[in-house]
Amino acid sequence: CKLCNTELRYVNSTGSMLNHLKLKHPSVSCEKEGKNQMILTAFVSAGSSRKCNTRRAKKVMKLICNMITTDMLPISVVEGTGFRALMSFVEPEYHVPVRQTVTSLIEKCYEDCVKFLREKLEHAITVAFTTDCWTALTTESYMTVTCHYIENWELQSAVLQTESMAERHTAENLAKKLNTIVEKWGLAGRVLACVHDNASNIVLTNTPRYVTWESINCFSHTLQLAINDGFSSSSVDRAIAAASRLVAHFHHSTVAAKALERKQTQLQVKRHQLIQSCKTRWNSVYDMFERLSEQRWAITAVLSDSSVTKQSDARTLQLQDEDILPLLSTLKCATTAMSAEQSVSISNIYPI
Repeated sequence: CKLCNTELRYVNSTGSMLNHLKLKHPSVSCEKEGKNQMILTAFVSAGSSRKCNTRRAKKVMKLICNMITTDMLPISVVEGTGFRALMSFVEPEYHVPVRQTVTSLIEKCYEDCVKFLREKLEHAITVAFTTDCWTALTTESYMTVTCHYIENWELQSAVLQTESMAERHTAENLAKKLNTIVEKWGLAGRVLACVHDNASNIVLTNTPRYVTWESINCFSHTLQLAINDGFSSSSVDRAIAAASRLVAHFHHSTVAAKALERKQTQLQVKRHQLIQSCKTRWNSVYDMFERLSEQRWAITAVLSDSSVTKQSDARTLQLQDEDILPLLSTLKCATTAMSAEQSVSISNIYPI
């Protein structure tokens, strides 16, 4: 028997095999096809699936760790009821480890990645850094440093560290963090330049007083500062404020949002939601105006419908002139080009 490897007596018939199947493997059915051929159709339940040996268990554990790190999931996902139910169905004999075990395995994977990256960086003649400080949703502050280098004539990038920045963000403290990272990764004397934003503390950090590499202000960040200055113009500011009010109206009114969906269907317009601008998100003003332009006729139809929109509101929520859109489109293209990760963009703007 190929299901349980039991040897059966055979006397010119399949009777013993059929009896064995009925007694030991009731989940397997036999169907006749034609006169002389027998076909076995297995309806294997989850409990009778393949064995999960040590080799397979290690592979499953590695895939779980990869899933957590690749998708940036919390390690506690392995303790979730839904995840364990899924694993019990897919791999019934596999015992999902507790969070502490997964944490240890991910730390081991991290050490392997560090070793691999160190070997890569040993062959890099020079490298460049990009760095920035940011705040998590829990209000904890961090500094992230990304390393860029050339390998086989291709630009490579790797995040070296994300360090906690509980101390004050002074130039001296930031410089200590950067220099510690350089020493830890064995990159002393090989860092050519560091790209950073225009904050005064990080600008001072990347001076000969604290570091040995060149300081380069991020062009895209500089461009965004110039764009924001342009937005402060009274006419532009009014247009942005009016567009934001219009988007907010559809975001806050369920009736208006449903009416917009109906008009989109009737007018055969793409069923896209409106986009609200955000001061901290680059190009979001352009995205807002572009979406309003795309949905112009559907929005106009909703605002003109007195059963949905009050006439007093309709007058204050009129669509604005789109003259600003071509200019914003050019600026978005420039920002996108200068933010490219797989190409060296500094050659497009240097020197200024």
